[in-house]
Amino acid sequence: MKYVSTRGSAPALDFEEVTLAGLASDGGLYVPETWPSFSTDEIARLAGLPYAELAQKVMQPFVGDSLTPERLLELTRQAYGRFAHAGVTPLKQLDERQWVLELFHGPTLAFKDVALQLLGLLFEEFLGRRDDHLTIVGATSGDTGSAAIDAVAGRAKIDIFMLHPHGRVSDVQRRQMTTVLAPNVHNIAIDGSFDDAQAMVKRMFNDAAMTGTFGIAAVNSINWARLMAQVVYYFYAALQLGAPQRKVAFSVPTGNFGDVFAGYVAARMGLPIERLIVATNVNDILHRALSTGDYSAGTVTPTAAPSMDIQVSSNFERLLFDAGGRDGAAMAEQMRRFESSKAIQLTNAQRQSAAALFTSARADANDMAQAMRWAHEECGEVLDPHTAIALHAARAATDLTADVPVVTLATAHPAKFVDAVERATGVRPPLPSRVGDLFEREEACSRLPGNYDAVAAFVAERATPKHG
Repeated sequence: MKYVSTRGSAPALDFEEVTLAGLASDGGLYVPETWPSFSTDEIARLAGLPYAELAQKVMQPFVGDSLTPERLLELTRQAYGRFAHAGVTPLKQLDERQWVLELFHGPTLAFKDVALQLLGLLFEEFLGRRDDHLTIVGATSGDTGSAAIDAVAGRAKIDIFMLHPHGRVSDVQRRQMTTVLAPNVHNIAIDGSFDDAQAMVKRMFNDAAMTGTFGIAAVNSINWARLMAQVVYYFYAALQLGAPQRKVAFSVPTGNFGDVFAGYVAARMGLPIERLIVATNVNDILHRALSTGDYSAGTVTPTAAPSMDIQVSSNFERLLFDAGGRDGAAMAEQMRRFESSKAIQLTNAQRQSAAALFTSARADANDMAQAMRWAHEECGEVLDPHTAIALHAARAATDLTADVPVVTLATAHPAKFVDAVERATGVRPPLPSRVGDLFEREEACSRLPGNYDAVAAFVAERATPKHG
């Protein structure tokens, strides 16, 4: 399996190379040269497999010769053995139509663990084959940072620098990052938004002075390996609900478009997905793009769902590339226009192709709170704000036939957002016992101005050169 850049001019890489590279050298994102596909019979044979075995089967076509099936299975068993639920991502029924897929049973209580526990092991595996050192630089709106730090803390040949917007993540999210005191972990709070932090990370990948000295790598969903691992739980949920004989819809709380794009990949592989519902909060660039073709960034509005407080959705480029006929030169030009003006119109081809699978919905604070109350009062379930936004969108979907179940992806444990949950439901969810002493632990974090040069200098001073 080879991977190509969405912008057409970076070299094609194999799975090992693309995992360690992250962003393509031309500024694009890597996608498989061709989409692997499973037949109906092959999908049917996946039913009932334990999660780690299903993960190996779904991911093997993407991994190619970089890992044997036996070694990949060892890694998936190791990654998912740390989850607090035997089902890894258990499916719960809310009513006759609505279901919730709980993705927060990993060590940091968020869906990012499903991918990042595996990605940490892949980094270690591939670095062990070469005399290289990796400098992971990431931006987080809340959950990616803690999951990535947990996955690589203390690992050999890896340093991690994680940027988060100062004062714009929850106390639990911040502490899950800043209380990991391993010597290879560096937390940076920047003055600015998540989009500012993400722009700095992307700039660093294109900074020859940095990439020439350090092996800069990504853990954000711009890294293909992370996105690949998220494809698995779409198969896991759909198989339990009757796939491949029965179609399933998914509602996904969406900021950076990685999680819902994994659903698109599952559909391209042959999983019978009737609809992917892109659920946004008031930072609704994706809702506007999918419903009207207007992909224009506004000002980020802070909300009770901080992981969705994003106006530039990096992974959307992958969809636009595929939907636009995989023309790398045209994609590069379209993204150049967006990066200079922060506004583009989707082409007719992009809109029509996306509309075959995607719909979207926007939820404001009241919609979110009502969904939380409904889940609690009618179904006995306490949901976090991000999941509630997706549930609102799932329940508002009117274009689905009655026999299609709708699965809402529950992306975070409600205890990560206790204040918002308590305001809506009157319930203050406790942290699970495995992280119960979080507020007694010492914190370590550096605060920097929202300035690229300051961040680059901080990284350069502390990182190990790639062959160091």
